[in-house]
Amino acid sequence: MTRAIRLSRKLLLEARNIIPDGSGGYATEWRTLGAVWADMTARTGREDFLAGQSRPRVTYRILVRGAPVDAPSRPRPDQRFREGARIFDILTVAEADGAGRFLEIVAEEGVQP
Repeated sequence: MTRAIRLSRKLLLEARNIIPDGSGGYATEWRTLGAVWADMTARTGREDFLAGQSRPRVTYRILVRGAPVDAPSRPRPDQRFREGARIFDILTVAEADGAGRFLEIVAEEGVQP
């Protein structure tokens, strides 16, 4: 049995903005592109160890309304979602149904250092 799609979670879609720091390097900031309503389901989890510290990672399946491939409202793998202090890095984006009514996004939430 399939579960009904409930677009009940408001997520902010953010894009990376690279800013030169004047010393040959750069800084990264994130700018908000807009809000989307989503249906989210936790999938898998794992624990990474970085610099001797444990970092839990959880993968989510996120469904949002469909958008054409070149539309600025269509999420991309170089973007992320934000829900309050939670960050979801977008890994993949594909049509969830043949009619393109919904997009299925695989995103990973991790604990920020």
